[in-house]
Amino acid sequence: MISPKRFSELPEYAFPRLRTLLGDLAPGSNAPIQMTIGDPRHAPPALVGEVIARHNAAFMSYPPNDGAPELLSACADWLGRRYGYAANPETDILVLNGTREGLYNTSMALCPEEKNGQRPAILTPNPFYQVYAVASLSVGAEPVYLNATEETGHLPDYDAVDPALLDRTAIVYICSPANPQGATASLEYWANLLRLAEKHDFKIFADECYAEIYRGAPPVGILEAVKATGADPERVVAFHSLSKRSNLAGLRSGFAVSGRGNIARMKQLRAYAGAPLPLPLQMAAAEVWAEESHVEANRTLYAAKFEAAKGIFPNLAIPDAGFFLWMPVDDGEEATVKAWKDVGVKVLPGAYLARDTEAGNPGKTYIRAALVGPLDETIDGLTRLRDCLYS
Repeated sequence: MISPKRFSELPEYAFPRLRTLLGDLAPGSNAPIQMTIGDPRHAPPALVGEVIARHNAAFMSYPPNDGAPELLSACADWLGRRYGYAANPETDILVLNGTREGLYNTSMALCPEEKNGQRPAILTPNPFYQVYAVASLSVGAEPVYLNATEETGHLPDYDAVDPALLDRTAIVYICSPANPQGATASLEYWANLLRLAEKHDFKIFADECYAEIYRGAPPVGILEAVKATGADPERVVAFHSLSKRSNLAGLRSGFAVSGRGNIARMKQLRAYAGAPLPLPLQMAAAEVWAEESHVEANRTLYAAKFEAAKGIFPNLAIPDAGFFLWMPVDDGEEATVKAWKDVGVKVLPGAYLARDTEAGNPGKTYIRAALVGPLDETIDGLTRLRDCLYS
């Protein structure tokens, strides 16, 4: 039987690859600590179960594909509070079954088959959230990986991209706060990217799923730059989620916001291929988007863990946002094996989140540690890593 080749060169996904790397190796501790996956472990808001129970009968009905009016309004209200951005809930927002669905399907809906008579390119930060690459290949575009290194502030340097490549670029994926490095785009950075998007006629897909996990000032969002510069909202699709903000990864509630033309095309595709969130879950999500005290409490818990990390690693750059530590080592795979064998701490090799380029793999000399566990466990895990890898 003939099989498609479009995904044949994809490497194994990061976590199966990690399982293969560690194989049957026993942890070097009777109390192993898991610091690999960004699976929030703080308590979710208590109201979720109550709201779902109250709307339990709605499980009998097919949910609205575009999103319940209550949820759309709650998302629009949150955008107004957080970014000062006025979005029409009926025309500018699309509810998603988790942002990974949206990050994938939005390329399906908006990427052209050609750009200036050539195969379109989709620019992706490197390292990156792996769905960006699969979305690019699915639409027949060429994924181009832009190394985001310490020298570039852990965000891509778009001014260094060949103008000829920008002319055939259809989409730019960018994550701010960045996964895994925690770097955040400034207003000037966003404004420059918007200027390039206008000049070279491409769209920006801004993955801002970590935007509410920060220390200090809230990260600037791309919608603030759209408002400040007067840019066309059709140039941008921004993605947000309750997964990190509210510790509700399993609720699968996210949304996309853009100009009404983009959203209309996204809705058209979703009518055929979408998997809408069950209505009781949409109603719960609406109330969670409207509630901020649990988000502030969540940030406080993460801030305490990063403050502890400063004491354990006084020379390590502590990110302003996100809940990962991007930790330099000589070799990420070797460090991961050593940490597991010697002290029972499981981390992720940075190379598994990136791709090889002519300039090398920017994750090869890093490991990623997720600070999602309780404070005492986090302190224990980081102390073990320090004593094992940095002494």
